[in-house]
Amino acid sequence: MKALTDCYKLSNGVEIPCVGFGTWQAPDGEVCVSSTLSAVEAGYRHIDTAQGYGNEESVGAAVKKSGIDRKELFITSKLTNSEHGYDKTMAAFEGTMKKLDMDYLDLFLIHWPNPIAFRDNWREANAGTWKAFEELYNAKRIRAIGVSNFHPRHIEELMKTAATAPMVNQIRLCPGDTQDEVVDYCRSKNILLEAYSPLGVGKIFEVPEMTALAEKYGKSIAQICIRWSLQRGYLPLPKSVTPSRIRENAQVFDFDLEAADVQLIADLKGCVGYSADPDKITF
Repeated sequence: MKALTDCYKLSNGVEIPCVGFGTWQAPDGEVCVSSTLSAVEAGYRHIDTAQGYGNEESVGAAVKKSGIDRKELFITSKLTNSEHGYDKTMAAFEGTMKKLDMDYLDLFLIHWPNPIAFRDNWREANAGTWKAFEELYNAKRIRAIGVSNFHPRHIEELMKTAATAPMVNQIRLCPGDTQDEVVDYCRSKNILLEAYSPLGVGKIFEVPEMTALAEKYGKSIAQICIRWSLQRGYLPLPKSVTPSRIRENAQVFDFDLEAADVQLIADLKGCVGYSADPDKITF
């Protein structure tokens, strides 16, 4: 991979740019619009948002403002936890399309498999949601469908009623938190792994081993993390609202980490904490 626009190919043949711009915690309004614009100007063509982030409208506004042809961009959103089930999903999708002001979505994900509101009937709720996803996909209103924070058991349950398998699983993947069981399962099913919080929500900058690697390669710690993610075969979604860092995070294609260093980073167990148990979340 040589550039932000290089792509992974999903199981249905759709191409997805190999690094995405994450918008989690980017507040709706000027901050989200300007940071998304900065990302597009820096060469990002893959933007990741979610209903739960509350900034879809700003992402849509930035896309319009950028002047880039919609077909050159890959836009992802995710179904929020309160809207599981067929009817709610259909209505929520229409809400997303209205906020983004777009005719189609490139990727739509179920954000969490087992929200608190559906703890007693999450399997049925997910089955209904996935039926809606499949209908929207078959109607070409979504180019690819997938999940987020799903473990193998959640995907197995989904596949009991699904006609189409998820093409993506977006999970927390960062130094020391590699979720090997989930990763191995997804790879065996040809499900692409997207890595959210690839910088460990900022904690990575306090890890001495990462400081040493940054000095060794003459790169920033963030660049080391994103390069590591790519060399592990993940699709990282770095997030920043600072233009200089947005540009810096895109400059990860002119060096390679040695295999021993890729392993060293993976082995920094718990250095930035661990991902939440999707069956125990309280939202």
